[in-house]
Amino acid sequence: MYITIVDVLVKAEFKEDFIQATRLNHLASVQEEGNHRFDVLQSDDNPRKFVLYEAYETEDAAREHKKTNHYLNWRETVANWMEEPRQGNTFSGLFLD
Repeated sequence: MYITIVDVLVKAEFKEDFIQATRLNHLASVQEEGNHRFDVLQSDDNPRKFVLYEAYETEDAAREHKKTNHYLNWRETVANWMEEPRQGNTFSGLFLD
């Protein structure tokens, strides 16, 4: 399993717009071949802080995700809404059901 955890801090005035745009990306992403999870989390302590948890069967499947229209549209749409550049870290899933 190939996991990417993306940390995002959104400008206050774009929080609701970010949620809506990310919801659309989520709905399309979970339909992709090779996708096992695409969770969107919002911090209880700071509602402008989000985590995207993306689990794909392989690194190639994750790479294909980044070529999809829904991802490219999301990336362009939300780019100026972020307080700072998003940070993605990759992991290998060991014990996942």
